[in-house]
Amino acid sequence: MTAPPSPATLLAATAGGEPLSSGGLFGVTATIVVLVVLAGFFAMAETALTRMSRVKAVTLHEEGRRGSKALLKVVNAPERYINPILLLVLVCHTLMATLVGTVVGPYGLVGFVVSYLIELVVIFVLAESGPKTFAVQRTDRAALLAAPAIVTIAGFPPIRLLTKGLIGFANLLFPGSGSPVGPSTSEQELLALASEAEQEEVIESEERELIHSIIEFGDTITREVMVARPDMVSIDVSSSVDDALEILLLAGYSRMPVHNRSIDDIRGLIYLKDLVRASRDGKGAETVESLVRNAHIVPETKRVAVLMREMQLGKFHMAVVVDEYGGVAGIVTLEDLIEELVGDIVDEYDTEEPLLQELADGAWSVAGTIPVDEINEKLALGVPEDDDWDTLGGYLFHRLGHVPDIGEHVESNGHVFTVEKMGANRIDRIRIESRRADQAVQA
Repeated sequence: MTAPPSPATLLAATAGGEPLSSGGLFGVTATIVVLVVLAGFFAMAETALTRMSRVKAVTLHEEGRRGSKALLKVVNAPERYINPILLLVLVCHTLMATLVGTVVGPYGLVGFVVSYLIELVVIFVLAESGPKTFAVQRTDRAALLAAPAIVTIAGFPPIRLLTKGLIGFANLLFPGSGSPVGPSTSEQELLALASEAEQEEVIESEERELIHSIIEFGDTITREVMVARPDMVSIDVSSSVDDALEILLLAGYSRMPVHNRSIDDIRGLIYLKDLVRASRDGKGAETVESLVRNAHIVPETKRVAVLMREMQLGKFHMAVVVDEYGGVAGIVTLEDLIEELVGDIVDEYDTEEPLLQELADGAWSVAGTIPVDEINEKLALGVPEDDDWDTLGGYLFHRLGHVPDIGEHVESNGHVFTVEKMGANRIDRIRIESRRADQAVQA
């Protein structure tokens, strides 16, 4: 039996319009089947490897999965391996089309149309849709299966040189088109990934909330978590030890800022343990000036992640926050920073009203100091977020343009925000309810 003719011989034969012999037809058909299989494999590899994250590849390698070593090579340098895959997919498709043309060439337009439709269906189903669907549904398995073969093929000198040459040519025509671009993941993608993991019961809701808090923690600034100036409790440097001790005990704090006549002139911090020791030693009538310790001063725009690290290294639990003009804006404690990660920490001595409370009629009562991003996340209100305000009370002040009276209200995105409680020219509590048809609200 003689061997089937080569593709080059077949092309030469059909160039003159001669139909293929049975042996030639078998050879072409076998070659097309091989090309379909290879195209399907490369399509699966492209989808699986582009969907594979570096973190997942490392996890598979730590589990000792077969093929994970090659997979790590691919995800660490994707441009080195993905481009050869794309080239080989193109080679398979174009060569298939050429060989099909050798078969249908003698049959004219009818043969061309019929073969084109068959080829379209075969390529779409067997070489594109099917393999890529498998790669999407079983990304780990497909990536581990494809990675060793792709690493070997991409390292084959002719493939590597041809790919580099074509990329170089593309750069001449379109500068920068062949430059490698590393994979990147945005914060929103990470947040969505955590939410998806919760829905699939991979993690608990508490773990999802902690992941969200950690990601958002890096973008939070001190102004958003500090105890604002109106809420500060401080004492004058001329106060006696006994008076300062009583103030600290009544406030329930272990440390407190000390000022000199004006809150903007902070001298330092006073500690409860120092006052107790001085009072026990009979120094209750003396001033606290000799007991004042240095205070750490931080700008209100400082990132809380950086501040927490400084507190850990410097072994201090409280800092005085100043604005851009040098005035005291508030104080921030280590507890404030930790609460930003794990939520409010309430002990048996805390008597503060809850930031967010659902009422019997379905409305909500919230603190004016609640951050806008937090209320949007919990109630999906769509309150605009802007650099001009951080809190819901600040947003109402912006909308109203004046110090409001109790009962004034503002409408936003189908909700009514009513001032419920005022205190010292600020909004303490806000009532939130859905807009009713008979309400006419005008800010």
